[in-house]
Amino acid sequence: MHIPFFKYQGTGNDFVLIDNRSGSITLTREQVALMCHRRYGIGADGLMLLERAEGYDFKMVYYNSDGGESTMCGNGGRCIVAFAAALEIIKDKASFIAIDGQHNATINANFTVSLHMMDVAGIEHNEGHSILNTGSPHYVAWVEDVRQVPVYTEGKHIRNLPQFGAGGINVNFAHRDGRDLWVRTYERGVEDETLSCGTGVTAAAIAATADSIGDHETTVYTPGGILKVSFTKKTATTATNVVLSGPAVFVFNGAWEV
Repeated sequence: MHIPFFKYQGTGNDFVLIDNRSGSITLTREQVALMCHRRYGIGADGLMLLERAEGYDFKMVYYNSDGGESTMCGNGGRCIVAFAAALEIIKDKASFIAIDGQHNATINANFTVSLHMMDVAGIEHNEGHSILNTGSPHYVAWVEDVRQVPVYTEGKHIRNLPQFGAGGINVNFAHRDGRDLWVRTYERGVEDETLSCGTGVTAAAIAATADSIGDHETTVYTPGGILKVSFTKKTATTATNVVLSGPAVFVFNGAWEV
């Protein structure tokens, strides 16, 4: 059996995308992990199935590179919108369902994608770090210079702290540069640093505003490229109208033999 696949990347966060509107494709955890493997497979941080969903343009089913079905992925969400446009399911607007609920998105004239993320509540501001859920749980640590942080070792340690349970938490290291942010992320499920993490960038941008109320827009720099995050804060612990904008780029396509 051959499965057609398409590879996309959003600021270096890369994904295998599969059109499963027929519902005929079922992958085991081991098969997903092998397809994502960077030496024995296609190579990707995650894999997504695009499926039918009544009342929506499509459904997004997301798996981490370890093969486990995971929570929301912001860069993946933008990439699957670009994929849906390439399949002619949509034109320049999309309404789709993911594990954390409904998302709306727009493909912009400059070929970036603006993705509406979930509202955020229950933001925890602590000494030196914040914890919040932007579709996936995130720990945001404030550092002097993200370029000097051993992201793998420090991120792995925090990700596995007992307080975060068996599922763990994604870990972001961030510092301010004027009004802009620099962010590096250790992603659970990938169990390594990725070039970018959409929900992580969103978490860092929201956490960076602390108690500041009102409308915010932040440019975020990651090892893989530049993203923009906008949102509204009515209280110090909530954020609404959250939008993540950035590129979603086709890389190559092929067929995988199962």
